[in-house]
Amino acid sequence: MHIYVKYNYKISNVEVGQHFYWNLFGFQVHGQVLINSWIVILIIFLLGISTTKKLELVPEGGQSFIEVLTEFVRDIAKTQIGEKEYLNWVPYIGTLFLFIFVSNWSGALVPWKIIELPNGELGAPTNDINTTAGLAILTSISYFYAGISKKGLSYFTKYVQPTPILLPINILEDFTKPLSLSFRLFGNILADELVVAVLVSLVPLIIPIPLIFLGLFTSGIQALIFATLSGSYIGEAMEGHH
Repeated sequence: MHIYVKYNYKISNVEVGQHFYWNLFGFQVHGQVLINSWIVILIIFLLGISTTKKLELVPEGGQSFIEVLTEFVRDIAKTQIGEKEYLNWVPYIGTLFLFIFVSNWSGALVPWKIIELPNGELGAPTNDINTTAGLAILTSISYFYAGISKKGLSYFTKYVQPTPILLPINILEDFTKPLSLSFRLFGNILADELVVAVLVSLVPLIIPIPLIFLGLFTSGIQALIFATLSGSYIGEAMEGHH
């Protein structure tokens, strides 16, 4: 497990584009990622407060929207994890989906890269591999926790099933899961922002608009894929090796 987290930490050191850094308590932090992450968290917080401050028996407006969203997330968790365990994981799956969705949309709607800074550049939190690798590691920890909490140490027998010969392949599978999660999300969001930023700088009025709408659609799909795969991995850990 230590080697597993250490390997993914090395992946998070990959950089694309320019960054400005802050030193906080002896740690080097990507300033633009921290700024935009807190913007996304603030948006989600305000959305939650504004839609639930006055709950009605017959939902309307914002309450209706948030209830539909909650049911959507519950359906994802229920489908991937199963009816017995899914309620425990709705908060995690929902938080993942909302954070990634709002982060992705912030990159699709706002051409951050045309905002010039003395050092570094702004962008959606999910266009930085540090963010996507961190989310992938959280999912990895979650499905290990789910499997061990339900099966105890017998969870690790999955690595020698159906035959001990598959031990290296089964271990490698757990390395490829977070890699695929992090690079898929990172690559798609970064590419979308780069294309929109270039077209906005060249043709600022008409041509980028269809691409922005396409970016909004693909951004939502990427959030759904990440949340769905995370739920699938958690469900698989509790049910057994497939």
